[in-house]
Amino acid sequence: MSEAITAPDTLDDEAVLLVGHGSRREKSNEQVRDLAVELEGRLGIPVDAAFLELAEPAIDEAIAGLARAVSQVSVVHLSLFAASHVKNDVPLAVEQAREAHPELTINNGAHLGVHPALLDLLDDRAAAVEAELGVDREEDEVAAVVCARGSSDPDANADVHKLARLLYEGREFSRVEASFIGVTEPLLDDTLHDIAKTRPDAVVVIPYMLGDGVLTGRIKDGAREFDEEYPYVDAAPGEPLGTDTRLLDVLGDRWQEARTGSVEMSCDTCKYKVELDGYEEDQGGARAMLRALTHQAEHADRENVDDDPHVHDAPEKHVAVCTNQTCAQDGAPAVLERLRQAARDSDQCDARITRSSCLGRCGEGPMVAVYPDGVWYGGVEDEDAADIVSSHLDRDRIVSELVDQTL
Repeated sequence: MSEAITAPDTLDDEAVLLVGHGSRREKSNEQVRDLAVELEGRLGIPVDAAFLELAEPAIDEAIAGLARAVSQVSVVHLSLFAASHVKNDVPLAVEQAREAHPELTINNGAHLGVHPALLDLLDDRAAAVEAELGVDREEDEVAAVVCARGSSDPDANADVHKLARLLYEGREFSRVEASFIGVTEPLLDDTLHDIAKTRPDAVVVIPYMLGDGVLTGRIKDGAREFDEEYPYVDAAPGEPLGTDTRLLDVLGDRWQEARTGSVEMSCDTCKYKVELDGYEEDQGGARAMLRALTHQAEHADRENVDDDPHVHDAPEKHVAVCTNQTCAQDGAPAVLERLRQAARDSDQCDARITRSSCLGRCGEGPMVAVYPDGVWYGGVEDEDAADIVSSHLDRDRIVSELVDQTL
């Protein structure tokens, strides 16, 4: 386990922004805020909490508040793995904040990732379940399952398998398996049934989640249902990571990496950098940026998260209007407002229209990008807004005379 991180005495002008995903369940948001308070006590410098979506303050609002008090902010991710939020969404928000606050130094850190403190925490979660079941891994055959959410990003899923293997090494479990509650395989139900064939004395299911939300509940339910179905194998679920102080060890390390420019990401196996079989279409650059833009609004319309806790009710289209300096001088703010007005007046338009930082086509703007269609319009004037809405957004008819490029 890493040693406790404390801040040097010279950091009076620095703050930390702890970024969580955000939830409609206020209990989950309070967990992020509680960790921010505890991290502030650990580091001795201001630590604020912000959220990617579904909760307040948003990242830009939190950074704007800190910009009035300090000259340097280090963004620390309260994310278990490096999937699209870590690789696309938060970096986009950081870039937008850098543009809005050029006087402020903003360091972007890494996700929690694979860390010795997390392995130690997982081991303790497993031991608590063993005590509940009355088994001892040194004397009984005890299998463990580390169950995570599951991701469309192979890096994130691979880290679950690495955690499971590291938990197995040097400990007396009969086996430790990685599993997922959705999105990818192996699913928890399949993993448990596979383990049952070897007839261990007990199975410990550890939810690899931060909070006790819907997905954690599904993991616990799966373990209990398995216990009922297989009476010859004792099984029970453990608790999620919660606000255990060992998370502060990891967050402290990630803060030090961010502020010293030593952040390490798994770039050699990142689907946005190298071509991986099955992920050829998941490209970085402009495509990833546009995906991040549209994701900023994807959770907005869901009424009941219990139905499916991570299915997005996204608008049909997302429109990004470049308002960087060159496009702004060419009239982008007027284009943005006319697009929004035309969308409000339309009975058919299902689109979210937002500002964007530079789209890399300076001198050819104002630029308007329509996603997921991947159509970029250039040289757009405010009177063109009605055509873009009535033709493209309402009826999927591209305004060909304005097209700059397609992705």
